[in-house]
Amino acid sequence: MIDFISVYTQRAVAGHWLERHAGKLPCFACVVGFTETGLIEGISAAGATPEDRQYTAIADAEFLINGVQRNPAFPLPPLVAGASPVFLSRAVVEALSIPVQVFNAGLPDLPAISAMPLTLRAAMIDLNGKPARCLSTGQAMDRPVVEHLFGQGLRWGEHLAAQSEERYVILGECVVGGTTTALAVLLGLGINAIAKVNSSHPVCNHGQKLAVVRQGLATLKNRRDLVHPLDLLAAIGDPMQVVAAGMTIAASRSCGVLLAGGTQMLAVYALARAICAAGHPTNAAQDAPLWNPKNVVIGTTRWVAEDPTGDTIGLAKAIAAVPLLATPLSLASSRFSQLQMYEQGYVKEGVGAGGLAIAAHLYATWRQKELLGAIEQLIEQQKKQEIE
Repeated sequence: MIDFISVYTQRAVAGHWLERHAGKLPCFACVVGFTETGLIEGISAAGATPEDRQYTAIADAEFLINGVQRNPAFPLPPLVAGASPVFLSRAVVEALSIPVQVFNAGLPDLPAISAMPLTLRAAMIDLNGKPARCLSTGQAMDRPVVEHLFGQGLRWGEHLAAQSEERYVILGECVVGGTTTALAVLLGLGINAIAKVNSSHPVCNHGQKLAVVRQGLATLKNRRDLVHPLDLLAAIGDPMQVVAAGMTIAASRSCGVLLAGGTQMLAVYALARAICAAGHPTNAAQDAPLWNPKNVVIGTTRWVAEDPTGDTIGLAKAIAAVPLLATPLSLASSRFSQLQMYEQGYVKEGVGAGGLAIAAHLYATWRQKELLGAIEQLIEQQKKQEIE
């Protein structure tokens, strides 16, 4: 049943988690946000230009819920190479009717998605957050905004767990520049993540990322108010991280959680652990931030887990008892060149793509043929729409 899923760390814990959730239909929550870090020239390939990258998460959120549309309000922006991972994510949720909720943690504009009732299978929820400033400032977000978003994460994590009953929750993300903010947070938490993170480039731009992060961390050296992980988030994080950490903490108390992503979700896991270890933050939500880490796994793509220009497995081990899983999906044989670019190291992951591919195998026993077929069918629909 679970032979089409690769396990890299904590095999016993991961195996138990997979067996427990085999055959169950998950719900998918995708937290989207924005950081001005993503506008730095060359920092990310998730958009050909800084202007394109400003709208990547907005367009991905719209496509995730709406699918192929004749005149989208925010068309998917051109990438340096490849196709948006939202094609992989949408192909799975559309074919398997997985319930989807998109949470706007802080975007510069709103996707063209109606705020539909939660009884429907897709919904857009605005958490009233704000985009983050560049982490190099050391003042990425205002502390009250971070506290508000953390409270929202706890609240919605409980709600998602209640919706999931005996199933599980997949938490995905879309934040351009998010692997750089993840590096900042990981280093800020004392985890050695240097040269271990990934990127949407075929060869990770470790030097550029580290230079930006060190600039942000340098501003914190003489600050005595950084006493809680939420303070660190306010200084050098992004809005997705705080929401996803809150959701992970709350949802893990009563159901399984699959953190769908690579570097960014490893940072979310580390944050959730640090927040719980630090205790109740002042003026945050009233619930005590306690969690059940045995209910949480990380699920990503093979392109991330086995990225030769990063060290995802080493990073997972540095964070300690986190199970790292991946889909072995290959796009090498695809008839579409933009999908083949994944095999050359472009894009790699995003919008929960790896976690949803894992879910497709757990729920419907999809393997290579079914996954590739569904993704190519969606690409073909998109191409026909563009011609018309």
